[in-house]
Amino acid sequence: QVQLVESGGGLVQAGGSLRLSCAASGRTFSNLGMEWFRQALGKEREFVAAISRNGERTYYGDSVKGRFTISRDNGKNTVYLQMNSLKPEDTAVYYCAADNFSIRMSAKVTHDYWGQGTQVTVSS
Repeated sequence: QVQLVESGGGLVQAGGSLRLSCAASGRTFSNLGMEWFRQALGKEREFVAAISRNGERTYYGDSVKGRFTISRDNGKNTVYLQMNSLKPEDTAVYYCAADNFSIRMSAKVTHDYWGQGTQVTVSS
């Protein structure tokens, strides 16, 4: 079993930055593909970013390309999401997900593990 705990959310003005963290415990972190998703109020959960087990491959949703950066530190069992140039439309609950030996970039498929989410609010 894997426990995922997100942190780093909060309130920020448009144009600002935040860095989210997701700490994993309970299983070998380097065996896990890691993803970030988000869900705005009244909307479906959407893919934000993903990173391969060794960090060599990264993937981004169209709405965040060029503004967000996903990274991971396997020594610290943590994945990060650096969010720059934030917009009000980035306001959502951000969730960390993990998948054994794979990356799954759809919120509509089953993921092995989910975090509890962290709120990000961007004011205009």
